Amino acid sequence: MKKAFIIVCSLIINVAFAQQKNIITTDIKHFWEAYDQIKATKDSAAQLSIIQNSYINKATPGLAALMQVRNYSAQGFVNAINRYPNYWLSVRANTLKVGDYAQKIETAVGSLNKLYPLKPAKIYFSIGALRTGGTTLEDKVLIGAEISMADEKTNTEELQKEFPHLVSFFKTRPIDGLIFTNVHEYVHTQQKTTIGNTLLTQVVLEGVAELLAEKALKISSPNPQLAFGKANDTRIKAAFEKEMFSSSMANWLYNSPNNEFKMRDLGYYVGYAICEKYYAQAKDKKIAVKEMIELDYNKEEDLVAFVEKSKYFEKPLAFYKDAFEKSRPEVVGIKEFENNSQNVNINTKTVTLYFSQPMNTNARGFDYGPTGERNVLTVQRVIGFSEDKKSFSYEIKLEPNRHYQSVVTERFRNEAGIPLKAYLINFKTAE
Repeated sequence: MKKAFIIVCSLIINVAFAQQKNIITTDIKHFWEAYDQIKATKDSAAQLSIIQNSYINKATPGLAALMQVRNYSAQGFVNAINRYPNYWLSVRANTLKVGDYAQKIETAVGSLNKLYPLKPAKIYFSIGALRTGGTTLEDKVLIGAEISMADEKTNTEELQKEFPHLVSFFKTRPIDGLIFTNVHEYVHTQQKTTIGNTLLTQVVLEGVAELLAEKALKISSPNPQLAFGKANDTRIKAAFEKEMFSSSMANWLYNSPNNEFKMRDLGYYVGYAICEKYYAQAKDKKIAVKEMIELDYNKEEDLVAFVEKSKYFEKPLAFYKDAFEKSRPEVVGIKEFENNSQNVNINTKTVTLYFSQPMNTNARGFDYGPTGERNVLTVQRVIGFSEDKKSFSYEIKLEPNRHYQSVVTERFRNEAGIPLKAYLINFKTAE
């Protein structure tokens, strides 16, 4: 009798979950209404007013969240509409098919719920300005239909300069993977975080979502990174091992195909491969799913224990972390004065940083020091990198009897993409 009661309760929970209307698509209708009005006028002020009043002011919580996480603005929407007219005409019909997918997605999320009891979340379909096909914020799945519902017939001629990755992506018919994409993103709403503090953390976050979408739907991922990764695992793993403890995702996630493998987003494969091995070894698959979703991803000891249990890498992760730290570039000196000096000449006009390795000339960044904004050493003008890429100069303006600080951050990277060891510039000027 007790067993029957449990089964009935389980059925009630699953039916109740399936009956929830968790997919909201009204933003798409509002976008195209605004689009038609914008195309009917050449008045730039009127166009801004239309997108604001007919789209943004009518935003669902999902569109509002999408605008927040991708920094979309009224002007950005208008610019995108005016710059890519043939693209918008070609993708419109697909985005208006969203209703055909709603019930299928509801059913798919219900399948995920059988693997793990899900916390409530809603899925919002909106139209963005070409910066994401899918992301999340808290309990919201945010789908950019202009990307996720494209196919090989979508006109990409106008996108080739600013969005070259979309040209090849649309050829893979992302609309065919729309249900998979939604389940993947739904998993992210169940995790403790969606932002990892290292590359390894972030690929595991993505790998969990990719694997569980496969298990829920009982299909292989439509993402080409996985098939490519399986065919090139040894090479990919060897490259990833050098960077796994990096704070930079540039070579592995949300990137372009301009890398040694000519394939973007290979971090998805690495994360998937780790999770697949973890799941395969687990005696109790439900417990394995629970452990993957509830992992404290940014707690390094927990993440390391999880990854090492998968046995994906041949050596202990401490080995790779030590090798990574030894490979990082460093600031080895400042030309104009000795760091931590107490009497720097106020007539000093430039700072030249010397690095231990040639650096990526397109990557740099500074931040406040420990004493905050009041003592920040402001960059007046960037001079740039030297020809050998081992020094970087910029102009400054000093005042007498002042304490100055500035952190040369990890956003500086070497030519291989390895981030700099952060360096604190700290000094006082003479009276």
